[in-house]
Amino acid sequence: MSNADTIQSAAVLGTGAWGTTFAQVLADAGLDVSMWGRNAQIVDQICRGENTRHLPGIPLSSSIRATADMAQAVAGCQLVVVAVPVAAVRQTLTQARDLIEPEANILSLAKGLELDSGLRVDEIIAEAGQLPPERIAVLSGPNLSREIAEHQPTATVVASSHMALAVEVAHACHNSYFRPYVTTDVIGAEIAGAAKNVIAVAIGAAEGLGLGLNTRATLITRGLAEMTRLGTALGADPGTFAGLAGIGDLMATCSSRLSRNYSLGYRLGTGMSLEEALEASAGVVEGVRTAVPILTVAESLGVDMPISQCVASVVHDGATIEQMGEMLLSRPQKMDGWKIELV
Repeated sequence: MSNADTIQSAAVLGTGAWGTTFAQVLADAGLDVSMWGRNAQIVDQICRGENTRHLPGIPLSSSIRATADMAQAVAGCQLVVVAVPVAAVRQTLTQARDLIEPEANILSLAKGLELDSGLRVDEIIAEAGQLPPERIAVLSGPNLSREIAEHQPTATVVASSHMALAVEVAHACHNSYFRPYVTTDVIGAEIAGAAKNVIAVAIGAAEGLGLGLNTRATLITRGLAEMTRLGTALGADPGTFAGLAGIGDLMATCSSRLSRNYSLGYRLGTGMSLEEALEASAGVVEGVRTAVPILTVAESLGVDMPISQCVASVVHDGATIEQMGEMLLSRPQKMDGWKIELV
């Protein structure tokens, strides 16, 4: 693609809340949009103008068409948007790779790391879709789907190692209520999006316990520090974590009951078991799935991530929320800032 006006058609793979919302964002930006999903009932709902399962009460553009036939969904599309949970990205791209147009580019909305491999989503897409990095972009930012579906103003970040692609995708999804910024720091955008989900579980748990703003501010600040440590160890720009993909997304995810990760943590803090909290969740809680691969990557690099470690202890090792607090408060004293400097 040679200029910012070439993307005119897009296929969204996934019919959840965020995928449906982003399809509407693209439609409102003037694109021809198709959607693919496995659930025939939801596909039918979208074709009738509303995803009542995931976005009840939100009317969808008549220009959005949905189908359970992936080949039909991606045919002729210049942009393919991956809007499935991280655990489904590999299978979805494997299925799609021989169906998408030879020159089509891929945009990922998923946030997390693959459980077994620890790969970022852009790496999964490259591997499973047999695609070069310059055809892959990722989107990250404070993007709670319900608020965007209601046309509340928000900004986001489109990241690609190929700046021209980031600009093209940003242009394609820019409308009156959705403003994209661009970066070439794919690693930073991916790690920020994955790690903030884990931090949100901890903050939700603290609020479920009845703790206040001092605790919230402490966890957000120190959570941002450990996200930055991991990202920079992997080669990211530390400045990315001070922007929309970092602190912006962290603030939104850690402040709203619309966030599945925050809400699950809140339920744990009120005394629910993990099984009960997951059962009450509206969909996949990526922070639970991402905690272990995040820590595995961090440990391989010698990066300290105490809040993420505590979340993993709760959701995978059976530790209590109270024990999580004790673990964090008993840590050695250190200098303020995102680097580790003991005193």
